[in-house]
Amino acid sequence: MANSKSAEKRIKQAEVRHDRNRADRSKMRTAVKRLRAAVVDGDPARANDLLPGTLSLIDVSARKRIIHRNAAARYKARLTYAVRKLEASA
Repeated sequence: MANSKSAEKRIKQAEVRHDRNRADRSKMRTAVKRLRAAVVDGDPARANDLLPGTLSLIDVSARKRIIHRNAAARYKARLTYAVRKLEASA
């Protein structure tokens, strides 16, 4: 339990940040799932449309330190590879 006004404020700020980070992480994960679904469905046009926005959300998440920068790089590399592979096979 907080013993001072500043401690109470820090608790409130942490809660707000936690909620915002959860929302941003959820938004990123949903975008990744949509892109992966497009790849699995074999729809290169939809995958190409979704790729830039998804990569942008991943970058934002890494910049805000919601996910680790290496995890962001891994996500981006694998998704880009999957989309390019899908284009080549189409």
